[in-house]
Amino acid sequence: MATDVFLSDLSLLLRSRHPLIFIETEEKDRAESLLLHVAEGLGLPFHVWTRTKGLFLASELPAEHVANLGQYAGEVIAALPKAQRTPASLTVQPLTALGEVEKYNRAAVYNFQGLAEDLSDPVLATKLADAVKQFLKHEGAVVVTGAAPSELPHVLRPFATVLELPTPQFEEYRRLAEEIYRDLSKRTYVELHITKDEMRRLVNSLQGLTLLEAEKILTKAMLEDNRLSVDDIGRITEAKQNIVAREGLLEYYPVEETLEDVAGLPGLKAWLKKRRALVQKPEEAKAFGLEFPKGLLLLGVQGSGKSLCAKAVASDWGLPLLKMDPSGLYNKYIGETERNFRRATKLAEKMAPVVLWIDEIEKAFASGGDMDGGVSQRVLGAFLSWLQERRGDVFVVATANEVSKLPPELLRKGRFDEIFFVDLPAAATRAEILALHLKKRKRDAGQFDLSALAAQTEGFSGAELEQVVVSGLYTAFAEGEPLNDSILEIEARQTVPLSVTMAEKLAALRSWAEVRAVRA
Repeated sequence: MATDVFLSDLSLLLRSRHPLIFIETEEKDRAESLLLHVAEGLGLPFHVWTRTKGLFLASELPAEHVANLGQYAGEVIAALPKAQRTPASLTVQPLTALGEVEKYNRAAVYNFQGLAEDLSDPVLATKLADAVKQFLKHEGAVVVTGAAPSELPHVLRPFATVLELPTPQFEEYRRLAEEIYRDLSKRTYVELHITKDEMRRLVNSLQGLTLLEAEKILTKAMLEDNRLSVDDIGRITEAKQNIVAREGLLEYYPVEETLEDVAGLPGLKAWLKKRRALVQKPEEAKAFGLEFPKGLLLLGVQGSGKSLCAKAVASDWGLPLLKMDPSGLYNKYIGETERNFRRATKLAEKMAPVVLWIDEIEKAFASGGDMDGGVSQRVLGAFLSWLQERRGDVFVVATANEVSKLPPELLRKGRFDEIFFVDLPAAATRAEILALHLKKRKRDAGQFDLSALAAQTEGFSGAELEQVVVSGLYTAFAEGEPLNDSILEIEARQTVPLSVTMAEKLAALRSWAEVRAVRA
């Protein structure tokens, strides 16, 4: 659907005298194919410029493109006899190529690939402005594909429109998978060992990849074992993990914890369970009138298990987990921080469907002051806009310890689907947490009096309860005896919990959350 809207918008721009269009994309070949499709529909000649081939008419494209030209190819050639055209090899320099565009002065579509990086040259920018003025009276445009310029030269601003090529949609990936299977089946035996529902899951996991990336992954998956199966989703996930590592803006977290590893929090677990079916069956949910959930904000004291919840959500929903460290995006150069943030959010969309974890979000967008020259406020504005307008299926899990430092704009209704308050665990939950940590360290929880220990650890956070077990193990090992209730009780008595050292802050947080958040 998004691609159809893009094609419709592009056609309208070409017909309504928008002379210069920047299409931001990594998929130059896909953009070229879509431009060719639109130009053919409008009956406009189509030219392409690349750094190695220069400027050439669409009829001179490789054979696989020529097959898509349709009936208007003859009209294109008739409109401009070959004898009147400058050979493409002489138009490799962009200044020369733009001179050719200006000289032709007629309705057409020109696709200049990767020209944006040269537009810091004022002479070239002015030449581009001169070349596109003709399309104020003719149909068509100069379309620059690739990375959009970080800042448009002043001379181009009156003419320019910036579009972003949407990522391929489900049907495009599905057709690609079918084409690869048919092509490989002609040359070798390939078994389809996959159900209809599993195929839907596999195709859905491709979302965010370019068609070229998806083609490489699927081809390799089918050739490695001569089959296509649900196990190949793992290969797709691994490929996405490599892309994240290459970009260096987000951290790909391996998901090991599950919701079963999270003690208590019945309200949060029930909320997540209701939305799990939507994530697992996105097409049916969309037809039912539901949209992918935006995310949630978890407030609570340090060590209350908020980060564990973020990891468990990804595991429970079967989605990759990415972590954004906003402080890692900050850069001393003007504009670089905002640019890094945009790149990071686009990467998250590229990896969708995904869970994006932002830990201690108040440290990134703390309110007050201009000590950083306003960078925090600008990044906050960009983040709020992205929360409202993001295109990919990205579920944000943000955690915060100090609500007083959060900007009011971030807490406004609609930014997140829900705000949960994670309080210190009650006695029954403390016993459950102790049992989980004992089991994790290969101890039989049934051999300990956890009810008594839970009563003794009133006001302890989950992290402090874990430390009681860990410290007890160190003591037991040093003394050469097995871990027992007595050792754990001694460790508990020697611990001063945050609920005591930060009693005032905890009281203020509870008071705030009483009427503004849902108890997890």
